[in-house]
Amino acid sequence: MDLANIDLGALWNTLLAWAPKLVAAILVLLIGFWIVGMISRMIGKSLERSGIDADLVPFLKSLVSVILKVMVVITAAGVVGVEITAFAALIAGAGLAIGAAMSGTLAHFASGVMVLIFKPYKVGDLVDIQGTVGHVQEIQVFNTIINTLDNKKVIMPNGIATSGIMTNLTANGKLRVDLNVAMPYEEDFGKVQGIIRGALDKVSERLPDEPTIEIEKFDENNVLLAVRPYATDATYWDVYFNSYKEIKKALGEAGITVAYPARRVKNI
Repeated sequence: MDLANIDLGALWNTLLAWAPKLVAAILVLLIGFWIVGMISRMIGKSLERSGIDADLVPFLKSLVSVILKVMVVITAAGVVGVEITAFAALIAGAGLAIGAAMSGTLAHFASGVMVLIFKPYKVGDLVDIQGTVGHVQEIQVFNTIINTLDNKKVIMPNGIATSGIMTNLTANGKLRVDLNVAMPYEEDFGKVQGIIRGALDKVSERLPDEPTIEIEKFDENNVLLAVRPYATDATYWDVYFNSYKEIKKALGEAGITVAYPARRVKNI
């Protein structure tokens, strides 16, 4: 481009003609975004006071904020002189193209909305989703974050989380702890049952529900007992390990030993 041929006067006049519109559009954006921020905070506080679940509040705030900001941008474009109908058509066309390219992502978004509405699980729950067992750390727009029991962070897309069987281990308020204890055939079941019940009474973490202590099956060397105390999801492993520890100690103090397989060596 030949700079010498540029009509500086015409360029200056054009800038002067557009300057008020540009300044007005910038002011609309700045003031508009500030107002949107205030409205979002007010909506967030109102939602919190209304008793809506804490998981849903950030999602709704961000959704309202995005919608209002889009409206501010469209208004600013109109101030500059961009035709709103053309602008809306452009956004609609871009939305269709992006939607086609991100159909999977939009499905995860829809699944996240369903999780927040119907609440098959919530933050803090112990869940088993698609074979992943852990506590729900966060429910995001597209993903669910799970901290597993072995301290791994699993980022699971919401569409995958909701596409199969979901087990909420926290929902009923307590979990059954499945233990097995071997009892020698020569011992009296009622005696051993009482010893195990006394041992479980020393496990402070277990729930006060009456534990199940019954004969499960007979194996080659011992009678296998089913011992089933109850715990919360937070105390499950404490009850599991401490129950075994107290039962082992009580059986030892009572002089009860568990039989083990013996091999006979034949002389040839």
